[in-house]
Amino acid sequence: MNIFGIGLPEMGVIMVVALLIFGPKKLPEIGRSMGKAIRGFQEASSEFQNEFKREAQQLEQVVKTTAELEPKQIESVQKDVEAERLAEG
Repeated sequence: MNIFGIGLPEMGVIMVVALLIFGPKKLPEIGRSMGKAIRGFQEASSEFQNEFKREAQQLEQVVKTTAELEPKQIESVQKDVEAERLAEG
């Protein structure tokens, strides 16, 4: 078992130190608050990833649309330039 790079022996030492510092009555409350904090962090991280994916998809769609329209616009400009040359000459 390896959580955050901490193995089982290190986890045991941390638990014993926490038990000595906070006492057996305060430890469950601290555990609950840490669990809530970790859950909140995971939810925020998930929300950030989802937002990032949505923005990336929108950007990809804009790039595809631009790539489709650009050749048509270039062709239109070239026709306009040729028409002006013919009108001048």
